[in-house]
Amino acid sequence: MAETRIEKDSMGEMVVPADAYYGAQTSRAVENFPISGYPMPARFVKALVTVKKCAAQVNGDLGMLGKDSVKLIEQACDEIIGGKLREQFVVDVFQTGSGTSTNMNANEVIASRANEIATGKRGGRSPVHPNDHVNRGQSSNDAIPTALHVSAVEAIDVHLIPALTRLQQALSAKAKEFDSVIKIGRTHLQDAVPIRLGQEFSGYASQIELGIARLKSARSRLGQLAIGGTAIGTGLNTHAEFPERMCRAISKEMKLSFEPAGNHFEALASRDAAVETSGAVKTVAVSMGKIANDIRWLSSGPRCGIGEINIPSTQPGSSIMPGKVNPVICESVLQVVARVIGNDATVTTGGLLGGTFELNVMKPVIAHALLESIELLGNVADAFTTKCVVGISANEKRCAELIEYSLAMCTALAPEIGYDEAAHIAHVAFETGETVRQVALRDTKLTKEELDSLLDPRSQTERGIPSKGAIPMGG
Repeated sequence: MAETRIEKDSMGEMVVPADAYYGAQTSRAVENFPISGYPMPARFVKALVTVKKCAAQVNGDLGMLGKDSVKLIEQACDEIIGGKLREQFVVDVFQTGSGTSTNMNANEVIASRANEIATGKRGGRSPVHPNDHVNRGQSSNDAIPTALHVSAVEAIDVHLIPALTRLQQALSAKAKEFDSVIKIGRTHLQDAVPIRLGQEFSGYASQIELGIARLKSARSRLGQLAIGGTAIGTGLNTHAEFPERMCRAISKEMKLSFEPAGNHFEALASRDAAVETSGAVKTVAVSMGKIANDIRWLSSGPRCGIGEINIPSTQPGSSIMPGKVNPVICESVLQVVARVIGNDATVTTGGLLGGTFELNVMKPVIAHALLESIELLGNVADAFTTKCVVGISANEKRCAELIEYSLAMCTALAPEIGYDEAAHIAHVAFETGETVRQVALRDTKLTKEELDSLLDPRSQTERGIPSKGAIPMGG
């Protein structure tokens, strides 16, 4: 039988594993919430412990906490931030909506390790107390949303935006590489007028660039922290200078920029910044999904599909069809997009239904969903970049063949011979299997030289009227 020890909280005694660093409140939460088996994300735990470290420092500077306690808490926090004791954060995501159980989990583990450093014995409430010392000047109601914002900002700044930037750069490089490749455009899944493959990829690059801008905009609101609001926003039981000092300390510790919330009542009662950020994450995910799906279609074949581009072969595609290679990276992107959209629905619902009067009570699941979306999207962006986009090549022969046989080529004839006659040519070409060029040469008064000029695919990729001379747009 495993060894145990007795820990106490305000509700009485609890049996705790002897080797556990957490205490009674954490054990109660483990018993009460055997829901998913998913603990809070590691990045969130790191942020929450960082909040605790900074709180100890600020309280020490303000004369609210003794130097010895500050030193012990700092040491314990530094160990956890460095990756130790993460297995001690055992509370399920689906717990009390304020995140009190996770907050106390952190308070107990930090206090326990601090006490072990001081006395050689883990657990207990002396010389460092989980509430009186580790949680000094805080409430779960302001510490948890602060950790949510800090962890999300870190994930966006150091993980997602860099990954998206690499993807954007790779797409931009392909836009330049493919600028001379003329292909058929498509609308409604039907043939449209010509486009340069580089122009198509420039649109993809712009989508990601705009997505990064959306994330940066949302991140500015996410950088406002609830800390100092304590229970309901009034700041009861904390020093007047605590919010400002805490934001400076957290900024220094994380090497990121944070500031106090403009209104602590809003910061505790709503999760609007998280909802906005989740929306921005979802938007860029949708952009990536569109790009991945386009690439999947453009590379379809290799002989019976569109086949205008070639993508890297990464693994065998079928257990029954020898030689089949599938667009697996694109499909991975699409699955992540589906997950992000689902997570956004969770965050949105959490912001809507969780915010009642002075407190939002769906913070843990909001944190889990938002952070998962950011992590997944950053990971798949890098995979998409390195295992797919950078290795794409153009099938110029196939592109040229499809352009020549496209009925949409008659669009360039319309300004010269009229819409109705151009449409007639398209119908004849469709019925006979001829090209627009062949029919027009036979059934109109246009010469071969005139048709060659009008039907020049490159000129049709620029702004202007082919019969009057196109106006170059650039790439």
